Amino acid sequence: MAFVQAQQAVKQLSKKPDNAILLKLYALYKQGSEGDVSGKRPGGFDFVGSAKYDAWAGQQGKTQEQAQQEYVELVQILLEADH
Repeated sequence: MAFVQAQQAVKQLSKKPDNAILLKLYALYKQGSEGDVSGKRPGGFDFVGSAKYDAWAGQQGKTQEQAQQEYVELVQILLEADH
């Protein structure tokens, strides 16, 4: 399954993954599509923005290809568990 196909497939899940999985998907997607984290970390009371930034920062140093492969593998696991 290719990266773009996985992005579409994850939207077809019958139930929404938990927040930890959603953050991992987000971080791998961002790393796979944009590379290392950029911009300033959101502060204050932007808890969601901070969590997303931190998750993406946790992928730093991973190549875009590695992140895309991990994203695809995670989506495949979620799809298998969904059936």
